[in-house]
Amino acid sequence: MQKFSLLDLSPIPEGETAAAALSNTVDLARAAEAAGYHRFWLAEHHNMPGIASAATSVVIGHVAGATKTMRIGAGGIMLPNHAPLVVAEQFGTLATLYPDRIDLGLGRAPGTDMATARALRRHMAPEDSFPQDVQELIAYLGDMPDNAPVRAIPGAGTHVPVWILGSSLYGAQLAAYLGLPYAFASHFAPDMLAEALAIYRSSFQPSAHLDRPYAMMAAGVCAAQTDAEADYLRSSQFLAFARLRTGKPGKLPYPTDDLAAQISPQVMAGVKQALSCSATGSAATVKEQLGRLIDTHQPDEIMVTGMIHDSAARIRSFQIAADVLSDLCAGAA
Repeated sequence: MQKFSLLDLSPIPEGETAAAALSNTVDLARAAEAAGYHRFWLAEHHNMPGIASAATSVVIGHVAGATKTMRIGAGGIMLPNHAPLVVAEQFGTLATLYPDRIDLGLGRAPGTDMATARALRRHMAPEDSFPQDVQELIAYLGDMPDNAPVRAIPGAGTHVPVWILGSSLYGAQLAAYLGLPYAFASHFAPDMLAEALAIYRSSFQPSAHLDRPYAMMAAGVCAAQTDAEADYLRSSQFLAFARLRTGKPGKLPYPTDDLAAQISPQVMAGVKQALSCSATGSAATVKEQLGRLIDTHQPDEIMVTGMIHDSAARIRSFQIAADVLSDLCAGAA
């Protein structure tokens, strides 16, 4: 593993606004660039009171304009919500404005509830056209002839790198078949991580995009000066995830010293399992936990993410994680 990256959802903390969340995202991106992160990705979610990155391509452009060298991208765009041509135009425009800095990760899930998905799509197709839509989108970003009946302008010839995202075996199989890089959402769905990576690597077909498999795993991180402080800061994410799972999504909660008073043991068990691909604690603790995950799964790249209520503490967490990951990369080299 030689690279480490960061996924941000532009969380809206309790007591704050979406404007503050987007400002926090820019502050985090600038700090991440200074700390050595290779990529900074944002994700498409809709109808979520605690997430401000719904218009993902717009936020990517805002972050790219506030940074200089770091790759900025989508982790991801939920392609069933969009016509491939529209996505190609959006990311072709981004790549034209910020050459060689834009990534496009594609997901198959709606990124929301079904009522919102219907509002987004208007006409819900019963068939799964994701593989065909991915290939159509890649074609729009490629070297299309000038006389092609439909072209993405900007977009054609930009060759924006396309990733397949997944939390099951489907995405691994598709990424391998198309010869594309693959990112697994183990930060919230770790159960199939090992099997998905094995399938992707074993069935990968070289392509014009890649000559060998390239796999990225995602992991949660919450780092602080002490293990106790990190546990306290991470309680916000536990609360947010528990409320989402019980049908009560909201803004990112304030941290608490007493999770047991707010989350039942049954719900907490599920939350801890879903968020188990993670590292929480001091620099030494985070290094040990991330090192174990990397040794087990051998990713080509790791992407860390984390929801912390206080923006300054969140930046500091990712700075600590960057120091740890730099050491782990140096050790691997």
